[in-house]
Amino acid sequence: MTAMARPDPADRSRRPLDLQQRSLLAGEAAAAAAEVETALDHPVDPTAAAFFDVDNTIMQGASIFHLARGMHRRKLFTTRDIVGAVWKQAYFRVVGVEDPDHIAETRNSALSFIAGFPVAELESLSDEIFDEQMAHRIWPGTRALAQLHLDQGQRVWLVTAAPVEIARIIARRLGLTGALGTVSETEDGLYTGRLVGDLLHGPAKAEAVLALAAREGLDLARCSAYSDSVNDLPMLGLVGDPVAVNPDARLRAHAREHGWRVRDYRTGRKAARAGLLVAAGAGAATGAVAAGVALRGKRGGML
Repeated sequence: MTAMARPDPADRSRRPLDLQQRSLLAGEAAAAAAEVETALDHPVDPTAAAFFDVDNTIMQGASIFHLARGMHRRKLFTTRDIVGAVWKQAYFRVVGVEDPDHIAETRNSALSFIAGFPVAELESLSDEIFDEQMAHRIWPGTRALAQLHLDQGQRVWLVTAAPVEIARIIARRLGLTGALGTVSETEDGLYTGRLVGDLLHGPAKAEAVLALAAREGLDLARCSAYSDSVNDLPMLGLVGDPVAVNPDARLRAHAREHGWRVRDYRTGRKAARAGLLVAAGAGAATGAVAAGVALRGKRGGML
């Protein structure tokens, strides 16, 4: 991959990054923040691994939505905040307005409300909310696929646009190796209100996998990747064994055309509805709560 000059972090506010630079920075930040859990410290097969998307692949629905719902129940978000932010993101995604700079401006404006919130408190809340909102939504079939890789002595990472804090908790609870997620800037244990690069979405996921593979000595031709969304084609295209799980219509068609494996663990009704609702629902929810905690709440004027 062609090397790219890195922008000076201190000059970010004066020189906006272009989309490719933001994706690269987000991917590198995610790989740098990835923590290896205790499972498989010494893998039997150290050059092969598996990468799993989370929303609608490992878990039914959008993890960021479940996190926001748990925070709403704790009165850290108002209903008006959530509905307003989801509507803004749904407008961009459904109506077709895809100006990256406009979307980034909206996202960064929302992120200003997180400034000063403790990282440790979000991690503690995420741990509680996993038990309440997420544990029972894990797809048993996809969880079994991940376990097959672990049983073969391979490492397994989650790769998600959700905040890295919640991604790590999901990985730890499932006994996986670790997680790559969206990284928010922090200083002295507090959020600054800015993202490092961009959401870990689309091309940024591929950048994260490339950076992690280089760090861990992985042979991507021997690796597997699993996702439900056509947006993850950049990541799926990196590995020798791409698999469509609970796929949207476009990914299903692509998988069939290229002879990829397809696994669908939804009921017939859920699968039929997915093509209409996943992009507008889960996608909007992910963007709406960008770093997981980007909405104004009742507590102290933030979160």
